Amino acid sequence: MSLKITGALAATVVIGALMSPAAQAAPNVVGFRGDYAPGTIVVKTNERKLYLVLEQGQAVRYPVGVGKPGKQWAGATKIDGKYRQPAWAPPADVKRDNPNIPDVIAGGSPANPMGVAAMTLAGGEYAIHGTNRPNSIGGYVSYGCVRMYNEDITDLYSRVSVGTPVIVTQR
Repeated sequence: MSLKITGALAATVVIGALMSPAAQAAPNVVGFRGDYAPGTIVVKTNERKLYLVLEQGQAVRYPVGVGKPGKQWAGATKIDGKYRQPAWAPPADVKRDNPNIPDVIAGGSPANPMGVAAMTLAGGEYAIHGTNRPNSIGGYVSYGCVRMYNEDITDLYSRVSVGTPVIVTQR
């Protein structure tokens, strides 16, 4: 799902937000190959997995939902914002495909597709974010965003900061 965080609404905090069932979250430390610095986030689109590189040969792995065919992308970017309970305004392509969707969905609303947290990516309308549809994790489901279980985005959010490098690969 693509993302457009709106100014004042981006920081909206709603107490008592709903989270997806904890039993579905599944981060774990795994062996990892690749020439990436510790702290780098690597999204392997084909695997539908996100890796946070810990040190040479190890990473925390999370299951994710990724872009639908025709909505996928690959490249290097960085986290340029971190938001808890973000409000969401659908970008033009989402609104075009779903004309009845509201112009803004408040943070914390069960209808908000951003879940409990979002980390925006520099250079576009994409983010790594939670979800209000946990059954979508593991699929090709978004407009280019990386979708995570709410418990997993909460864990990742606590581990990284603005400026963290993000690499998205097709394989």
